[in-house]
Amino acid sequence: MLARIETEALNGLQGHPVVVEADVVPAAPAFSVVGLPDAAVQESRERVRAAIVNSSYQFPSRRITVNLAPADLRKEGPSFDLPIALAFLSATGQVRDGADGRGPLAAVGELGLDGSVRPVAGALAVAQSLRARGVRGLILPAGNAGEAALVPGLEVYPARTLTEAVTQLEAGGGEAAAPADLDSLLAAALDDEADFADIIGQEVVKRALEIAVAGAHNVLMTGPPGAGKTMLARRLPGIMPPLTREEALEITRVHSVAGLLPPGQPLVVRRPFRAPHHSISSPGLIGGGGTPRPGEVSLAHLGVLFLDEFPEYRLAALEGLRQPLEDGEVTISRRLTSVTFPARLMLVAAMNPCPCGFRGDRERECVCSGHRLQQYRSRLSGPLLDRIDLRLDVPRVPPAARRGRRPSEASAAIRARVGRARDRQVRRLASTGVYANAHMNARQLRTSCRLDPAAAALLDQAYDRMRLSARAADRVVKVARTIADLDGSDVIAVQHIGESLSYRDRRGEPGA
Repeated sequence: MLARIETEALNGLQGHPVVVEADVVPAAPAFSVVGLPDAAVQESRERVRAAIVNSSYQFPSRRITVNLAPADLRKEGPSFDLPIALAFLSATGQVRDGADGRGPLAAVGELGLDGSVRPVAGALAVAQSLRARGVRGLILPAGNAGEAALVPGLEVYPARTLTEAVTQLEAGGGEAAAPADLDSLLAAALDDEADFADIIGQEVVKRALEIAVAGAHNVLMTGPPGAGKTMLARRLPGIMPPLTREEALEITRVHSVAGLLPPGQPLVVRRPFRAPHHSISSPGLIGGGGTPRPGEVSLAHLGVLFLDEFPEYRLAALEGLRQPLEDGEVTISRRLTSVTFPARLMLVAAMNPCPCGFRGDRERECVCSGHRLQQYRSRLSGPLLDRIDLRLDVPRVPPAARRGRRPSEASAAIRARVGRARDRQVRRLASTGVYANAHMNARQLRTSCRLDPAAAALLDQAYDRMRLSARAADRVVKVARTIADLDGSDVIAVQHIGESLSYRDRRGEPGA
């Protein structure tokens, strides 16, 4: 007897329809899975067998062939366990047809040996793909029901055990989970305890970081140990605009595919802040592996990627940042597939001014030789630095400033100004698909960035004197556009270009 169950295979963030066909015939006992399965799918035979027997169903001694169609699409992971088990039970007549004229149900889920249905990675991406191709409903692990319920128009049927999944299938779905209320989930986001009011001094740096967040610009902070670089960076999510519904779903989709959603949290409600250690590999930072997975640049999508000790990262990893910083996405190609992950992030990097960390410090003397200093700085290439918009000197706070502390501005006040500036950008760039100044292409730059004559003249002078590349000059204009947005100005004035140029500090560059 032949039975079919629909399911979905993920390739990166994209879902592809798969039909699980089970054929059970009287012949020498055998259980084979075909259709380009990986090792995890091949091992599903043992999980499915044990789950069926331990759920009090029959596993007859017959020839069982399971085909995962289409046969030329690679099938990976344990999410095929549940549809294979349901197709087998249907083929052996242990599950009656629950079709009610409303269309078929799909299924995904991993099986435990005791028949429990365990959560799988990528449930949100699967649900979105199924809804896009018109599938009515999805039977899936109860632990993934919150994710799938974020997709409007898809009926979600959670199952904790194989027996519950069979009941759902026989009833044509039964009682679906309630759709998720995205607005309520986003409104429940807690304020970050890390506040800019905790920062003593560093007013110039805080102003620059406000500009960076307002326009989603990349930042490099250079300063001695203990100057507050990490403390400043960790407070950036607190001044970023709240997530929109669309942004929250984008971020959640990436984290779901990576298997990083915490239990009981179906939606990411805060902008990501990722701070990988400098020993991370290139695939770990950019993405990759035998089965391509999102790296830190994609996990930081629409948030902050903080790279402390910037020159200490591996050269291949640092140079791999160039494409995602420019394009907002990263493409990973393998022999049988090519996967694209989003990577529209704000890079915040921090480094010491020299290997010992005290070059230019007022309290400690630098002991680095010229050769050692040049070797340290040369780890950052010119093309990589060219993609960083603001380069900031973060000096140590003087003792007098630490003792006579004055109240600092809270994150909430800065976030309000950032929000107003970002709203201006969204309105101006509404028809382009871009939401921040840092992401404008050359055409959008020409149409959205109007310089007054004095500002244009200053930029021309700086182009020659500072030996800016064309890309660097464009980034100066983008930062100036953000400063003008913070001022509520439609025209980029000379003071906006002047302040933007002041943030292209060259002391951290190779050979400076």
